[in-house]
Amino acid sequence: MTRPDSRSQVALLRVLRDEGPRSRAELGDLTGLTRPKLMAEIARLEQLGLVRHGGQAASRGGRRSTMVSIDPHVRFVAVAIGATSIDVAVTDGHLGILDRRSEAADVRQGPKVVLRRVAELVNKLRAEHGKALTGIGIGVPGPVRFPDGVLVSPPLMPGWNRYPVRDNFARKYGCPVLVDNDVNVMAVGEQWGGVARSVDNFLFVKIGTGIGCGIVVHGEVYRGIDGCAGDIGHINVDPDGPVCACGNTGCLDSVFSGAALSRDAAAAAGSGSSPVLAARLEQHGTVTPIDVADAAAEGDPVAVRLIRQGGRRLGLVLSGLVGFMNPSLIVIGGGLSNLGHVLLADIRGVVYRRSLPMASGNLPIVLSELGETAGVIGAAATISDHVFRIS
Repeated sequence: MTRPDSRSQVALLRVLRDEGPRSRAELGDLTGLTRPKLMAEIARLEQLGLVRHGGQAASRGGRRSTMVSIDPHVRFVAVAIGATSIDVAVTDGHLGILDRRSEAADVRQGPKVVLRRVAELVNKLRAEHGKALTGIGIGVPGPVRFPDGVLVSPPLMPGWNRYPVRDNFARKYGCPVLVDNDVNVMAVGEQWGGVARSVDNFLFVKIGTGIGCGIVVHGEVYRGIDGCAGDIGHINVDPDGPVCACGNTGCLDSVFSGAALSRDAAAAAGSGSSPVLAARLEQHGTVTPIDVADAAAEGDPVAVRLIRQGGRRLGLVLSGLVGFMNPSLIVIGGGLSNLGHVLLADIRGVVYRRSLPMASGNLPIVLSELGETAGVIGAAATISDHVFRIS
């Protein structure tokens, strides 16, 4: 299977992917192609194994047109690697998830261990849903040199620096592979199938083990010169704050992230200032962000304070980004977005209070619509965009 070789073929594939099966007459209307050109391009896409004819369309007055769809054998694999998890899915050509496997993992074990497990999950999905893969998209929690598909000095991923993730999978599976930062991938997912549909300029903020920001400008992810645009977790918010994984002090990551919240909650539990968190610590031996969320839901004032304090710190950083970029939407996702509306209210409060009215007067700040599937949907959309374009 190869990629399209004309812009007309790309246009047809994008319509079929996003809109579903269409008649040849409808495709002509949507793409503006003449009938001879349309028929030639569809025939070429059939040769490439990317589309298929099937069934008759409803009559438009005269002979009924034949329906055209993405070939049912098209398969994309989407991989979302987090600091503490692996999420692997297989989709059809319309990016509908056919199957998905998720499990806990520790990215600090290094690329060989983590990617071996990813490959095992990919192989299981491939065996069950079609052995020929059209492409693989991978999101990773660190800065990526996008053209090369390698991570560069990722703070949360010891041993991954310059590891050839893309080339490793391309050799193994013999199909196109793209690797990008996880938050960029999630932004693409939210734009393709979430709350940011049809939004061309927005920020997607992931709050997880670390904090990152996907920047979408004019409908395209902005990665910067070297691929590290949006790394807001290392913006300094407290010069006297804790040491961050990057080696600096007072980064946003070090004062509000999954790791920071667990640290502060454990301190509150150990000091006895929060009996609810103390009980969780005694019961489980650790305190997690989920425990903090549960404690806040029970009305624990310490848990509520930790969440609100984190929301205000993130809001302070975002208010600067709003003044700089003037986005039309901010989407909050990642594991800590499950802290919910207590967190969201403080983020909104700071952004709206500290940003100029012209920049924030018509600025929705909302939770991700896709939730935990944003990563795999975005990885599938990213690789399909790559495959469904001129090679």
